[in-house]
Amino acid sequence: MFGEIKIEFTDKEITPHAGIILMLEMLRKIDFDDILSSLCLPQQMSNRGYDPKQLILFFIIGIWCGASRLEHLEVTRMDGTLKDILQWDKMPGNRSLKRYFDKFDQPTNQMVFERLYQRFFEWITFDNITLDVDSTVLTRYGEQEGSAKGYNPRKPGRASHHPLLAFIPDIRMIGNFWLRPGNARSANNFLNFLKDTMRKLSPRKVGLIRGDSGFFEKEILDYLEIREMDKVPITTSFQPSSILLSREP
Repeated sequence: MFGEIKIEFTDKEITPHAGIILMLEMLRKIDFDDILSSLCLPQQMSNRGYDPKQLILFFIIGIWCGASRLEHLEVTRMDGTLKDILQWDKMPGNRSLKRYFDKFDQPTNQMVFERLYQRFFEWITFDNITLDVDSTVLTRYGEQEGSAKGYNPRKPGRASHHPLLAFIPDIRMIGNFWLRPGNARSANNFLNFLKDTMRKLSPRKVGLIRGDSGFFEKEILDYLEIREMDKVPITTSFQPSSILLSREP
């Protein structure tokens, strides 16, 4: 009914991840290797350790290939064709990544990601971007570090995280993300999160900030009202279900 099915064999290596070539070309155009070289990344103490830049690139590629946990990177590691595309002699494993990521502390994380965010937003060619801020609940199972019991509408009584998120709808990108325990209220540490977001977005200028009523606190509004963006003061208005913070035209 559907005709004959033609079956052929080949001695050539194949991979379902050939599309990574396009992603690698994107990283090349934005000088990703130079960006990593400019960062004060934790260094390997062993002569047998992988280059930090190779570990970070392998981690990113693993996520692109569908990994959602470190153990899934073993699938990418065993892809010989992908290794040839990357022109690497050998591929690191998930344990190598875990040992390397254990070298990162909070100040190092802050420094690395702030520079990566800034470099990315340098490529944006417009200002007065819109910033949407929100929080969500992530249910956790087992003993996840930093999780705690708090408000969890889907799984009451279950431990969770309560992260803060900042979105840029103009380009459909995440502007910032902070993980918090599940028992944190919506506005908890939001002011520091907002200041950190502004630094990451530099040199881009924020023209509009939108958030729900969970962030309606005097400390937050006072900061936004006295802060000058391009020497233009922020104007604020409050609605029962949302906060709208914008610059005057």
